[in-house]
Amino acid sequence: MMPILIPSFLFVCLVANACGVTVVSRSEWGARSPVEETLMFDPKPYAIIHHTATSTCSGNHCKAVVRAIQNFHMDTRGWWDIGYNFLIGADGVVYEGRGWGVVGAHAKGWNNVSYGFSVIGDFMTNRPTKAALKAVRAIIKQAVKRGYLTRTYKLLGHRDVGNTSCPGDAFYEVIKTWPHYGRP
Repeated sequence: MMPILIPSFLFVCLVANACGVTVVSRSEWGARSPVEETLMFDPKPYAIIHHTATSTCSGNHCKAVVRAIQNFHMDTRGWWDIGYNFLIGADGVVYEGRGWGVVGAHAKGWNNVSYGFSVIGDFMTNRPTKAALKAVRAIIKQAVKRGYLTRTYKLLGHRDVGNTSCPGDAFYEVIKTWPHYGRP
């Protein structure tokens, strides 16, 4: 019997059921192995939205940006891995951070009950691109469909649960208009 080979991008699509968006796996962006992982079970009640407070990126340049964010989180902050579960580039491409079923390090005190989605860029004065906004909503929709987020999840900005300006003033105004937005 011939083994069936599945390209990694298709595997991620099948596993994450994220075919509505392009998801770049950890191996595809060159992630380091995590020091340790804590697994999460059961659907989570919160989706927390972030920005990276860096410059925006698109295309292959995002892979280097995501690697730099991972290096900063691990080498400077001392975290086990990149903090976010998923990151989104300006072109709407989603990058697997810690991924599904793994506790993030994106919102102190909220990591065990949430998934963290971060758009790459600084959105204090400018909004993310339409492609990035569409991708955030699509990956969250897939999280509900796959049972990673509850159907009644609350969407929060990082500033709703921590003393921060994240996800930026302009982006925060956008997410406050989305379904499921609500303060904790």
